[in-house]
Amino acid sequence: MARTAKKKPAKKKAAAKKAQKQTGKRPVRWALKWLLRGGLAVVVSGFVLVALYSVINPPTTPYILSESRRLGGVEREWVAIEDISPYMARSVVAAEDANFCLHWGFDMSAIRDAFAAGARRGGSTISQQTVKNAYLWQGRSWTRKAMEAVLTPMVEAVWSKRRIVEVYLNVAEFGEGVFGVDAAARHYFKVGAADLTATQAARLAAILPNPKGRSASRPSPSTRNRAASIRDGAATIRADGRSACFEG
Repeated sequence: MARTAKKKPAKKKAAAKKAQKQTGKRPVRWALKWLLRGGLAVVVSGFVLVALYSVINPPTTPYILSESRRLGGVEREWVAIEDISPYMARSVVAAEDANFCLHWGFDMSAIRDAFAAGARRGGSTISQQTVKNAYLWQGRSWTRKAMEAVLTPMVEAVWSKRRIVEVYLNVAEFGEGVFGVDAAARHYFKVGAADLTATQAARLAAILPNPKGRSASRPSPSTRNRAASIRDGAATIRADGRSACFEG
């Protein structure tokens, strides 16, 4: 009897410790469960948005909205890629992402070069820039980069390369309050997007890295030199086939 009496408290203690451990695990399991559900919801929502914009032209973007509120309006007119000068599409690809037709959204060689060069250069592809401009916000943050990394492969999987270039050209900023290639062509050269010459297209592409600090119609010597290099690059990617994925 004495032995039995001694064992009972030990069993109770063990049972209590086990119950305490299980109770402690419940909040962690609950948090993990909702984290997984939240992640799945983000992925599903992202896929829906990507699928939607594959057939519907983005009516606006977060950045265009914020600039419109700040400036009291912006210049912007959507134009189909069939009505954009082919010089323009080739120029932006040559300037921003010459291997656009060869990658699936991320140019790994450009990323490695960007890391090696530090903050002096970027490694974003046109696909990444399109995702950022169409769905996300400007500025540098790990949250935005993470969302961009999730959405970019979805865009590459659902959209055609031609569609990516079309959306990019229609949401990119070309000057203060000037968004999209048609508004830019009219703002700087008084012509429609379809009538841009090779030189005009190259100059528009040359101002993209700093659209508020550069002018396509009154280019500085450095912008003029950059545009000349872009014009040559546009001719090169046409000749070697690197523009084939978005050419009609």
